[in-house]
Amino acid sequence: MSNRLFGTDGIRGVANEPPLTPDLAYRVGRELVATLIAQQGGERVRLVIGRDTRLSGALLEAAMVAGLLSAGADCYTVGVLPTPGIALLTRALDAHGGIVLSASHNPFQDNGIKLFSAQGTKFPDAWEEQIEARLAAADVAPRAHGADIGRLVHYDRAEKYYVDFLTRCFPLDLAGLAVVIDCAHGATFRVGPSVFRRLGARVVAMSARPNGTNINTACGALHPEGLQKRLRAARADVGFAFDGDGDRLISVDHLGEIRDGDYALAIAGRHMASQHRLKANLVVTTVMANLGLDESLKAAGIRMVKTQVGDRYVHEEMQKSGANLGGEQSGHLLFPDYMPTGDGILSALALLSVVRETGEPLASLATCMRKFPQVLVNVPVRSKPPIDSIPGLGDRVGAFETEMNGSGRVLIRYSGTEALARVMIEGADAARIQAMADELAGVIRTQIGA
Repeated sequence: MSNRLFGTDGIRGVANEPPLTPDLAYRVGRELVATLIAQQGGERVRLVIGRDTRLSGALLEAAMVAGLLSAGADCYTVGVLPTPGIALLTRALDAHGGIVLSASHNPFQDNGIKLFSAQGTKFPDAWEEQIEARLAAADVAPRAHGADIGRLVHYDRAEKYYVDFLTRCFPLDLAGLAVVIDCAHGATFRVGPSVFRRLGARVVAMSARPNGTNINTACGALHPEGLQKRLRAARADVGFAFDGDGDRLISVDHLGEIRDGDYALAIAGRHMASQHRLKANLVVTTVMANLGLDESLKAAGIRMVKTQVGDRYVHEEMQKSGANLGGEQSGHLLFPDYMPTGDGILSALALLSVVRETGEPLASLATCMRKFPQVLVNVPVRSKPPIDSIPGLGDRVGAFETEMNGSGRVLIRYSGTEALARVMIEGADAARIQAMADELAGVIRTQIGA
């Protein structure tokens, strides 16, 4: 396994176990300040820090704040707030950077440290590499004395600012609409219901009672089955499920059908294009996108670019190409005209704006895309050698690709945040592609399984 601390989404691990200990959080805080001072030319550094509802969040926050203050940075704490809200406040408070303590969709035992730039976007790779190099060496970060020690500010207006911002982005009239919201016992548990009620919807909130250990447990964006049942029971018009830190969205229409990020991109992309609001006539997504999305966008004359998996790569490509819509099948959606990072609540409002503008329910809008059957098998691994070096795997992949003859595809990759190999196959025959995926997973398990 790689010894690098920073993965595709910051530092992740089991909280209070190496490497994600309070000692590391303290050092990351100090070395973050040292890196920013070097970049800002000696200017006093100001940072924003927030977290999700995990039990370990307070522990890591206390350690990290101590590191920041000891290096002379002023620190605004915003408490429990969705990741995009913290990115937004970083920009609004004119801070030099933002810090989110969260492991997103991972189990409650895990936690993470994610850094944002002053613009509220992902922290530059080069700066992460500087922090990593500093962590591997002796601690020579500034050690402030006297009046130079950093100041701690508990910013209690963060939640209101975030809710106000979202309702200004999409000032919809949702009167008469019944919405079920699954907050995953995570960071959206207060702000999510507040936003939709402010806009006039009748809100049924579920999984909105975090206790520190129930975040993402059989609920939220990774487990929308509970939302399906609740929506049917409440006879609601639409349902939205967020993940623990609030940057993902999975929707459920009034018929109880799950609509993932691919559906959202197809619906939003086609509508924006019809209104001449889709910049560069382009949607950016990843290699995990269903072939049905390719088909739907192509039929509407919309171009598509695919990146490797990870919203940071989608964002980088969008900046390069000037696109204003992108995202992942998993529900990370990017609407940079409004927000610099993925935001589950904002994405839900963007979908509802299409519903309101067209007068069509989500179920009707979703008919613009026909999903190809897709199978994903996760294999725990003990190491991550190059995929093409795993004995026997390439031959089986080649045989399956020949068998599908262009009517499907095989994608094998490693998770950027967990010790997993992911086998994904799309094709016309669901039973056959399941058998293919299981066989390939078996090869991986035999060679490098944990």
